Amino acid sequence: MLATDEKISRFSAPERVVHWLAALCFLYAALTGLAMWSHKLFWLAGVFGGGPVTRMTHPWAGIFFAFVLGAMFRHWAQYMRLDDDDRRWLRNSHLYAMHREEGLPESGRFNAGQKMLFWTQSGFTVLLLATGVVLWFPMEMPRALRLIAVALHPLAAIGAIGAIIVHIYMGTAAVPEAFRGMIQGWVRPAWAASHHPKWYKESQRPSGR
Repeated sequence: MLATDEKISRFSAPERVVHWLAALCFLYAALTGLAMWSHKLFWLAGVFGGGPVTRMTHPWAGIFFAFVLGAMFRHWAQYMRLDDDDRRWLRNSHLYAMHREEGLPESGRFNAGQKMLFWTQSGFTVLLLATGVVLWFPMEMPRALRLIAVALHPLAAIGAIGAIIVHIYMGTAAVPEAFRGMIQGWVRPAWAASHHPKWYKESQRPSGR
């Protein structure tokens, strides 16, 4: 990571592009899915061109989201392994919510909450993709499999949407500068030292050491 007196590089341009592509695909898939899930939300279909267009584009949006998430996985999986410090962080995560990070183990490039979100969303995506294929081609699938997919697909969607809502809140209102890192690619050294001290110390090491 490149460090200067004023800025520390947080996310590269390719990482940010992949992140925002995933966000757009997820938003589209979530809204079109909600339109088909409940008649009370069917008005959302009008925003996307009507019912037939929504039904046709929703599964493709899901597939593209899974593809983009795969690219994100390739970028970040190496940073997402949970270690003993992460497990202690999760047991005391209420301190993070109260902005008392001095009582938590030091975080690397991603804290344990972010790692859990990554793995949770990866799991939900696999489940959504598998059940979505069943619902996309119902006549080719056994009845029992269709019934399972009908039950699991919306449950996985609700879980994924809920996790993303928490992610948006934590990355904007709760920890505002985290959002700048994903928009502009850099953060202030003081913020890095406070929120991701292990990663900050690594960023200060001379290259080649």
